[in-house]
Amino acid sequence: MDQPTPHQPAGTAGFRAGRTGPGGEPTRGRFPLLDRVSYPADLRNLSVEQLRQLAEELRAETVDAVSTTGGHLGASLGVVELTVALHAVFDTPADRIVWDVGHQAYPHKILTGRRAAIRTLRQPGGLSGFTRRSESEYDPFGAAHSSTSISAGLGMAVAHHLRAAHDPAYRERNVVAVIGDGSISAGMAYEAMNNAAAAGPGASRLIVVLNDNEMSIAPPVGAMSAYLSRLMSSRQFLGLRDLAGKMVRRLPDRLERTAKKAEEYARGMITGGTLFEELGFYYVGPVDGHDMSQLVPILRNLRDADDKGPILLHVVTEKGRGYRPAEAAGDKYHAVAKFNVVTGEQSKAPPGPPSYTAVFSRELVRCARQDERIVAITAAMPSGTGLDAFARACPERFFDVGIAEQHAVTFAAGMATEGLRPFCAIYSTFLQRAYDQVMHDVVLQNLPVRFAIDRAGLVGADGATHAGSFDLNYLGCLPGMTIMAPSDELELLHMTATACAFDDGPIALRYPRGNGLGLALPEQGSVLEIGRGRIIREMGRQSGREKGGIAILSLGTRLADVLKAADLLAAGGLPPTVADARFAKPLDTALIDNLARNHAVLLTVEDGAEGGFGAFVMHHLARNGLLDTVRVRPMTLPDRFIDHNTQDAQYREAGLDAQAIAACARNALGVRTGNAAGVSPPLLKATIGPKS
Repeated sequence: MDQPTPHQPAGTAGFRAGRTGPGGEPTRGRFPLLDRVSYPADLRNLSVEQLRQLAEELRAETVDAVSTTGGHLGASLGVVELTVALHAVFDTPADRIVWDVGHQAYPHKILTGRRAAIRTLRQPGGLSGFTRRSESEYDPFGAAHSSTSISAGLGMAVAHHLRAAHDPAYRERNVVAVIGDGSISAGMAYEAMNNAAAAGPGASRLIVVLNDNEMSIAPPVGAMSAYLSRLMSSRQFLGLRDLAGKMVRRLPDRLERTAKKAEEYARGMITGGTLFEELGFYYVGPVDGHDMSQLVPILRNLRDADDKGPILLHVVTEKGRGYRPAEAAGDKYHAVAKFNVVTGEQSKAPPGPPSYTAVFSRELVRCARQDERIVAITAAMPSGTGLDAFARACPERFFDVGIAEQHAVTFAAGMATEGLRPFCAIYSTFLQRAYDQVMHDVVLQNLPVRFAIDRAGLVGADGATHAGSFDLNYLGCLPGMTIMAPSDELELLHMTATACAFDDGPIALRYPRGNGLGLALPEQGSVLEIGRGRIIREMGRQSGREKGGIAILSLGTRLADVLKAADLLAAGGLPPTVADARFAKPLDTALIDNLARNHAVLLTVEDGAEGGFGAFVMHHLARNGLLDTVRVRPMTLPDRFIDHNTQDAQYREAGLDAQAIAACARNALGVRTGNAAGVSPPLLKATIGPKS
């Protein structure tokens, strides 16, 4: 490996900038073993020493690729050796490997025929940042939310067993579910393990690999531990254990129970596996997840064991392994922008307005300093939701419950019953996982839990799995729920203050990924009137619908494009009225009635799925007979998933950019281009702020 240069951080030797080379990959020619591997079958005649070298080359290739695309780096580097060992030992894709979440699967993608495309990762039209069934037969299960792997893997294992029972020619497959120590904290993982113990012989070929890369749940890995792990995974030990079990079953019940507990707790004290044994898994570990000489023989033992039942293999790994900048700052290298391979310095966007997340965080901290009843809860996303600042300011009132959104919501509900003012800050896509708790534990009891819903709308490179497309739909149908959506960062400041002061029931504020518009922000937000929208621009010389005209009612941050669309329409002689709804629920019915009665066309615009805000508006108009007098055009996300791209490109594809909004308005009015009436455009009055 190359020696570090004087300006090169230790741990980055071997990583180079400005790579070029022959073939489809810019690094081809630098990595002799990796160049020989097109698919996992190419690994299966390599020695352990060669696999070790291949892992080093694969690590360097992963760093090089992610430096050009951005993505989840730390987790991928931590499983390089494990990835190589799994594909070398198991007969993939016939044997299934399910990666929980999937953000650690970049090395897996490189080894499974996708090396030539790896630098399209998270790019428009390129590889997904997560596993995806449509992308490769080596991705048996698509993932991007955590804690699904054991359930899916158990389903696969049982299906294989049932098929083999009816088809003697069918070879039963091994199924390996790789799950991290964070993901295994979620209740779904334990539900799956509990079921695996009762699934009978269908679970006999399920292997769960616990990738322990942050908190050690067992004693440090050492030579004795490695020896015991190899011993306990061997066919001889499994056979001896089975024989001992048969002998013990012939003892009186009390002695049998005593013997079983003695064996279980003896191994538990050595390995830390008692919990998993109680759940019905045979525990092996802990194992050094970077030592190929341990991984390969243990995985072979587990692969070849007969009637072993579900097994949990505990491997200890290090996030960012082998790349010093990532090792030194795992949180910063969990998800990275493009970066310099040699120095580790990440590309930074030019200075600009604060993010919506930062604006929410700032106002929440201000309110919390004045109100000791305010508490904040997150499900393993303190920095992503901006609550890391709250944790520093009010550590005793900050609660990170781990990857447990269901618990987070009911935990908040319990706090609300005792007079606290809980904020539950969760991404829109993750709040879906706690829907029953939102309905049953919060809304049904009308508890004042505040839901800060980050990443509402389309989210860019993370794609459809992380898009906040459905929260307006799944929250808007719940009785008594108040839903706010700011059009810019100033409105978010006010809505955060409003949520802090609101005690009449559950309330949600949804806001997007990304930066605000650069508006000047006051020192503190103002409390808004619940259910009151505002007129932004009012069409002049327009007194009745018989004269035609367009009204656009926007919810959320699509307002910026609505105003651009209004400029396009005004340039063609059709200046519209523009309104900001502010609230999806309760609706500002007076504002909606006014727009419907005084315009020929009413557009509603939102960054959510069909059946959301626009549907609420149309229901109101229909109930009050106003659909008979106005042409309503709801503009929503289309009824399909939008793939990863830039946010601007995603909204263009969705038909929610300024040009699409203007075109929809013209078509609804029956005007294709220009000023069909041939008259000078009416005067336009602009107003800012709430309008009576």
